[in-house]
Amino acid sequence: MSVSLYYHARRATPLSEGESASVERVVAAHLASFPYGDEESLYLYEGAAPQPGEIVAGSTKMPSDPDRLMPVIVRVLDSVTELRRALPDAEWHVHLDDLDVPWDGEEGYALPGMRDPDLVAELGEEGRGNE
Repeated sequence: MSVSLYYHARRATPLSEGESASVERVVAAHLASFPYGDEESLYLYEGAAPQPGEIVAGSTKMPSDPDRLMPVIVRVLDSVTELRRALPDAEWHVHLDDLDVPWDGEEGYALPGMRDPDLVAELGEEGRGNE
């Protein structure tokens, strides 16, 4: 069973040229620094007809390897946080399948415990025990 992270932003006005350039910079920086070439990364849909008012939309399939799950979630959510900060007047919705990812003005998008090194290590140990 696969799990995906979905993200989209809506507002009445389309992206300006400057905003489009900002979005492109965030995506390029994310892709340049993403260390897992064999895993999905931040992915914005292109060419598909967006929902009415949708200015940014994308998804990322999460890895099944527990050692990579949390690092990938952290990197993608950090990039989505940057996108939201570049487009602050849009209405954002970020969710991991049916679970909404909360927004915090200081931390950005984060799941409880996702930056806790003990929890990340524990999840990795559980995954190795199931192999």
